[in-house]
Amino acid sequence: MPNDLAARRTGWLVPAGLIALSFVPLLAGGVRLTELAAGAEITQANARFFASPAPIVAHIVAVSVYSAVGAFQFAPRFRRRRRGWHRAAGRALVGFGLVAAVSGLWMTAFAELPPGDDGLLTVFRGVAGTVMLGSLVLGFAAIRRGDVRRHRAWMMRAYAIGAGAGTQAVTQAVWIAAAGEPDHLTRALLLAAGWAINAAVAEAIIRRRGWRVSAA
Repeated sequence: MPNDLAARRTGWLVPAGLIALSFVPLLAGGVRLTELAAGAEITQANARFFASPAPIVAHIVAVSVYSAVGAFQFAPRFRRRRRGWHRAAGRALVGFGLVAAVSGLWMTAFAELPPGDDGLLTVFRGVAGTVMLGSLVLGFAAIRRGDVRRHRAWMMRAYAIGAGAGTQAVTQAVWIAAAGEPDHLTRALLLAAGWAINAAVAEAIIRRRGWRVSAA
């Protein structure tokens, strides 16, 4: 019984850690939604959101649900014991993930960007959104074929990119603590580092568990 209890507690460490990692982005998204709903004062920093609120609202809601609910897909015992929940939540999460990726790509391509968010950062965001979108499609297609290994690998890659904002908060906080506010180029590289770190961790787990397979 003690071993079973310890295993149960250990099984919740990963989802708890993922939710904790997403806390700052979830909080920031909640603040942004509150501003839009309450009609906060329009400033240079938020004017673009008030000008076209639909994409940012869709993105925040979709990413928030995807990050928070998706974390529970990484609790093995919970997933095995509640397979119906896993499947139903998985279908919903694919939808929320697609909305998050598409809305992010739309804003990157068409929204008015603040100074410093164009150029290299636009490329990074485009690559991240495309990888997330493609991973979701490939993961869904794999489970429709009954290919569980490919499904798990692609869904882990998608989640790694979707949860990038949490790691980006850490990379930026570390830089600010050590060197002060980053310039535009450094900020772009710090954001890219957040996605890269998550992707590297996901690939290491996929390789260790033997899920690494080609997209074909």
